Amino acid sequence: MDDVTPIVAAPLDGWEGRSPDATLRAVIERGGVVTCPSLAFALSDDEHALFDASLADDRRKSIYVRPGRAGISGTTATGARRDTVAAVIDRYARSAHALIDGLFPAYDAPAHATGTSFRPRAIGDVSSGRALSWRKDDTRLHIDAFPSNPTHGERILRVFTNVHPTTMPRSWRVGEPFAAMAARFLPRTRALPPGGAWLMHRLNITKRPRSAYDHLMLQLHDLAKGDPDYQRTCPQREVDFLPGTTWICFSDQVMHAAMSGQFLFEQTYRLPLARIADVDASPLRTLERLTGRVLA
Repeated sequence: MDDVTPIVAAPLDGWEGRSPDATLRAVIERGGVVTCPSLAFALSDDEHALFDASLADDRRKSIYVRPGRAGISGTTATGARRDTVAAVIDRYARSAHALIDGLFPAYDAPAHATGTSFRPRAIGDVSSGRALSWRKDDTRLHIDAFPSNPTHGERILRVFTNVHPTTMPRSWRVGEPFAAMAARFLPRTRALPPGGAWLMHRLNITKRPRSAYDHLMLQLHDLAKGDPDYQRTCPQREVDFLPGTTWICFSDQVMHAAMSGQFLFEQTYRLPLARIADVDASPLRTLERLTGRVLA
């Protein structure tokens, strides 16, 4: 299915001691997903107590640890239980760093880590009673783009692991290649207003001025999510990541939707283009070719 994101299986069964793999690097840099069905993240007896949806507070879907910040956020846990949550998230981060450092040493992954999370809630859990905005509804196909944190073309690499204690998969949909999606929606985008990036940064809406690239990526994210016909009829496939499976992708490039599942670890990196081998396949270069403009 050349019109849908490729899913490539890799027979990895350990986090450390990996050798560099140019083939897998090409898969993810060109918009594919690498799945490792035998790469589980083992939990101790004490850590199995984390299989509790109430660990996440009502305002968050994830419990986070971020580099350079003390402690964890997004959890109701206190005392020793909170310490256990923090320790296992940190252990997952170190495991993910070892994996990416081994497979793709040029990425210098630990230096570019932006956060590690544990997601104890089931997808679709609305126990907080708050309605979910369609923009935040990740059961709709989308690429990752962040309103408050412009990337200026840096790549968003993510590692996921399903740790559900039974047989519940993490079910995704993946969509068409990035270039096809972008060509479809670019005619409906609008230019960034003069002075808009400066003003948003001045008002602390963004952490740094938004680039033309970020402005387009946010619109592509919203246009795809907000188009029910596209969500229903665009090229797509379903994929189930069973418990004990780890998968890797550039989520700024892969059209993806998380449909169901519970208990997930996730590690995010933000990589400068200088760390990428196939820069021409990146979303930034793709959008520059499609628009005929320098965007970042």
